[in-house]
Amino acid sequence: MQQCHSPPPERGFAPVSTCILEGAPPNIRLMLQITDLTYRIGDRLLIDRASVTLPGKAKTGLVGRNGAGKSTLFKIITGDLATETGSVQIPKRARIGQVAQEAPGTEETLMEVVLAADKERSQLLAEAETQTDPARIAEIHTRLADIGAHTAEARAGAILSGLGFDAAAQQRPCSSFSGGWRMRVALAAVLFSEPDLLLLDEPTNYLDLEGTMWLENYVARYPHQVLLISHDRDLLNKAVDSIVHLDRGKMTYYSGGYDSFDRQRREAMILAEKAKEKQDAQRKHMQAFVDRFRYKASKARQAQSRLKMLEKMQPIAALTDESSKPIHFPDPENQLAPPILKLEGVSTGYGDTKILSRLTLNIDTDDRIALLGANGNGKSTFAKLISGRLGAMDGEITKASKLKIAFFAQHQLDELKPAESAVAHVRELMLDAPEAKVRARVARMGLPTDRMDTPAKDLSGGEKARLLLGLATFDGPHLLILDEPTNHLDIDSREALVMALNDFQGAVVLISHDRHLVEACADRLWLVADGKVEPYDGDMEDYRRLILQGPEAVQKARDKAAEEADKATAQEKRRDAAVKRELLKPLKQKIDAAEKEMKRLQDKIIKLDEALADPEFFAKDPERAAKFAKERAFCEKKLIKTEEDWLELSAEFEEAS
Repeated sequence: MQQCHSPPPERGFAPVSTCILEGAPPNIRLMLQITDLTYRIGDRLLIDRASVTLPGKAKTGLVGRNGAGKSTLFKIITGDLATETGSVQIPKRARIGQVAQEAPGTEETLMEVVLAADKERSQLLAEAETQTDPARIAEIHTRLADIGAHTAEARAGAILSGLGFDAAAQQRPCSSFSGGWRMRVALAAVLFSEPDLLLLDEPTNYLDLEGTMWLENYVARYPHQVLLISHDRDLLNKAVDSIVHLDRGKMTYYSGGYDSFDRQRREAMILAEKAKEKQDAQRKHMQAFVDRFRYKASKARQAQSRLKMLEKMQPIAALTDESSKPIHFPDPENQLAPPILKLEGVSTGYGDTKILSRLTLNIDTDDRIALLGANGNGKSTFAKLISGRLGAMDGEITKASKLKIAFFAQHQLDELKPAESAVAHVRELMLDAPEAKVRARVARMGLPTDRMDTPAKDLSGGEKARLLLGLATFDGPHLLILDEPTNHLDIDSREALVMALNDFQGAVVLISHDRHLVEACADRLWLVADGKVEPYDGDMEDYRRLILQGPEAVQKARDKAAEEADKATAQEKRRDAAVKRELLKPLKQKIDAAEKEMKRLQDKIIKLDEALADPEFFAKDPERAAKFAKERAFCEKKLIKTEEDWLELSAEFEEAS
């Protein structure tokens, strides 16, 4: 075991940092062990004698509030930061991989950059070009076969494709892509290199929903150990099998995904609170005894004993909920008649280039719409169109009179005035309002009191996002358009955003790679693809299958679901029929008994009629004949009554059936 340190980056781009790169054996059974780790930033104790052990091939999510020290821990693991105490231990020759801090901007193609991340393969191929020793050449080719060098391009291409680069894009130079797309290349490179310990710090920040779904599937099937920092709840539920919670300098390990961790932590909070209450009551009782009898000679020894017990009793710290301050969006002052926005045959784009064509859509007053589609297909273009930031090339856009639209996009964070505080930003919109009202409005945006006067340049990304959301929605919009609002928000802040959107009385159009946010807020899905925006007939699970497996898989899943639904319906009908039969059994028995009684009475009347039809019967035995006549009248009367009962029972049975 050894403390890991990373070598300096090569070629200005190091998608993989490693303890030992060359000749590292594949499939190391890695166990990451952190023992008594302490780290300070200035006077602030960030990590306090924290310990945790992660088993080999574990997929672990590292969670905690922004500023808790998650990214710092990554730097400690790679050896970029030295600790005050403690150690990080991994097996010798293990390779640690992480995404480069700076994306590649060279003239190399995307494929070349990704292939170069496997340094062993590159070195072996280079050596094979110059090697003359037949034995060494044989060793090289054997090793190349062992590491799958001949399928490298196919594997690299599959990863790049999953992250949104088609075959043509893979052959373009990195310098032709923007910074966000280059970060995808850096991510592709580290995934391709398949390190023994893969460190991913917010990998979805530069991905769209489609790329996030692909990464979720990739990480879940990754053959080695993964330590993942993310605020994406769905990713933490589906891609990892354990959670490490970094809180107040300590690390706690939980098995299962994020929802399981959240449940376990809340249960622990309840138990800790009960234990604290019990201990507080015990301490209070003991202290009362000490206060009463410590100066009384006959009880002094007992009082002193209890005083020592109090000193030795370690106070139980209550686990506090980390939930963020709520976010509030003002509701529109007046409701508009639907639709509030209507597009008829609209096309839009930039310059002479059409991006979207022939759009015919309506947005109503209470719509919750999520836009699906890979980056580059026009989601942000559509958002700019309906917000009025981009005009229509043709067609007609009809907006409701007095329609207010609020628009939020990540790039707007740079539009905040760096030297001005949140209070100053809000005061510009409330010039005549007293200071208390201005600060109350800032508080409703979810900013804590101690951060209200902090210059915008010193606010965290999450605090800037809250401020910008509050400024964008200040006047109570009828339509709120959000373009990737979660990139700088932690999990608790994302939950606060979910609650704010669900409470908001206006319409919402949402673009987000956070599937949990989409599923929790949107009730309509629109797919942006092939220059069109059209309603998507399916749910998010259908869309996930579409992205990962193609349309055939979606249809197959739907057919299977329909078949299972039919089977379930048939089974339910059989169960219902069985229950009904059981409930109707007494009624059926009464009907059967009535039918038997009618048959008996009818048979008896027939026999009596045969006897009474003999004219000599009255002459021979008038007394018996009179008795038969009387009995026949009784049977006929009883038959009529039984038939009436049978009819009522039959009607009741038929209605119940």
